[in-house]
Amino acid sequence: MLPQNDAANKAGREGTRDQPPRLIVDAMLGRLARWLRLLGYDAAYWRTGSDDELIRRARAEGRLILTRDHELAGRRGVQALLIAAETLDGQIAEARAALGPAGSPEPFSRCPTCNGRLVDLPRDAARDLVPPYVWHTQLHFRRCPDCGRIYWKGTHFPGMAARLA
Repeated sequence: MLPQNDAANKAGREGTRDQPPRLIVDAMLGRLARWLRLLGYDAAYWRTGSDDELIRRARAEGRLILTRDHELAGRRGVQALLIAAETLDGQIAEARAALGPAGSPEPFSRCPTCNGRLVDLPRDAARDLVPPYVWHTQLHFRRCPDCGRIYWKGTHFPGMAARLA
């Protein structure tokens, strides 16, 4: 379901012409938050706190709320996208359809754990940070400057890319 009014719809779906919309995903959609990050969206995850606090943070940071909570999504003046699908694949498809192509986020550019923007890590710098087998079999590494996690295209990557295609 799209945001509740035309102004919210326009602001939430379009972001800017150059940037995809910034999102905040409520606690009911934690797995979706991770996959939206893998798609390249700036998707903050709201774990605890009241709906009013969530709304204040979303407004302060210019974020569209993604929720399964009908009451929250239906509040007047709240920019929210109600996610009706129950399966993860359905939620991903629903969010992508509603958010549209605005700004076309770069897949695999954000940390799925903390939402930090990944930066390239020179292969030599990764040597002591990853298992020896990984260092010997991979050429490209990325690091999250916020949480320090290191990423590479391991054996799970094709399956993740296919799910997001």
